[in-house]
Amino acid sequence: RQDLIDIKNKKQQARDYFNLAEDKKVLLVLGGSLGARRVNQLIAKELVNFTSQNVQVIWQCGKLYFDEYQRYNDNENVQVMSFIDRMDLVYAVADIVISRAGASSVSELCIVGKPVIFIPSPNVAEDHQTKNAKAIVDKGGALMVKEGELDTKFTEIFNNLLNDGNQQKSLSENIEKLAKVNATKDIVDEIVKLIKRQ
Repeated sequence: RQDLIDIKNKKQQARDYFNLAEDKKVLLVLGGSLGARRVNQLIAKELVNFTSQNVQVIWQCGKLYFDEYQRYNDNENVQVMSFIDRMDLVYAVADIVISRAGASSVSELCIVGKPVIFIPSPNVAEDHQTKNAKAIVDKGGALMVKEGELDTKFTEIFNNLLNDGNQQKSLSENIEKLAKVNATKDIVDEIVKLIKRQ
């Protein structure tokens, strides 16, 4: 994902592209391409909390759920999308990200270095999303709320993060340290080394 490496100078372009106000924070919600029912239910419930704190929401609800959730689109503070075609721009403009913790999402979020609250899917083999998220959380690079704890813990964790610039900065710096920008090249180099040894 070469386009994600240099997003820091795309913020204004991103604001124009998504028609966002400059004086409001931007929350990006990623539920995966198909969508995540529990994440979508949470966001619908939390919208008033978000918008009352001057937060604009870009909510990728997934194609399975778009018909159900598009009614929350208000074009001013909430943009509901089934799919986001310019991930480079949406990452550039996001102040906080809420995301599942699949391998590709985690690796992208490490590269873009944004404060993240992971909500791992419990419905995957060997609970690997929780393991992915925990690996980042243990290094101080993200926050995690399990699905079973969303109703009791999410609001407080989100509000604390939104209002704590130091925590945002710390999470960003720590998750960025975990980025494997040249992962593909490194793998190829290792393969070449192994071949040469034979």
